[in-house]
Amino acid sequence: MKKLLLRMALGLSLGLTFTSVAMAEVGVSPTVWGVRTDKLEYRMGDEENSFAWGIEAWTGNDELRLVWKSEGAKVEGGDFEELENQIRLQKPITDFFDGFVGVAASTPDGVPERYHGAFGVTGLAPQWFEVEAALYVSEYPYIGAEVEYEALLTNRLILTPSFEVTLPLADDPEREIAAGGGSFELGLRLSYNLIGRNVSPYFGVNYERAFGGTADILRDHGHEVDELTGVVGINFMF
Repeated sequence: MKKLLLRMALGLSLGLTFTSVAMAEVGVSPTVWGVRTDKLEYRMGDEENSFAWGIEAWTGNDELRLVWKSEGAKVEGGDFEELENQIRLQKPITDFFDGFVGVAASTPDGVPERYHGAFGVTGLAPQWFEVEAALYVSEYPYIGAEVEYEALLTNRLILTPSFEVTLPLADDPEREIAAGGGSFELGLRLSYNLIGRNVSPYFGVNYERAFGGTADILRDHGHEVDELTGVVGINFMF
């Protein structure tokens, strides 16, 4: 696991350097970079507590960006339940949407690792919904989609509902996944912009549920098919 993360971090560092140099040489618009967290939180459930995160870092300009995304969840005192890292190239295809291609590595503890090619779009839909949808291609392909909306209650207080769904296109018995039977995640978080948009503590709730054949497999193995947790966290942007 440590070797894998080290290789990905090294690849990202080299990619960032190469992209910055290449863009500077051809005289395109200035190269910028940024880091933000979509979630950085402690989740409190009936049976166990966990730490979850969603981090995105990028470098590039208006025409091309190199993006690294990391998402995961680690049980308190236990294993990584979820652990996914992506490296992608992202380019505008309309005024409000970017297309991207890349690679994704899913490497949680206790199950076989999975690697995918990623092809998708991300951007702002009408009414300012943040949307991302992608096809992940491998021996075990799946479709992933996310929708998020920020409702400004005041200039600093923001209510953010979110929805995420994963739909597998092939059976993956070693991961207790059935084709067509995926999972979804619903979230509702209330944040306060403490220092502009750069520092935003928040609290809320998160609900996850498996459905279809995947839910049947989980029940057969004595596992729960859904989980409701309270969350408290803080987001950063710089």
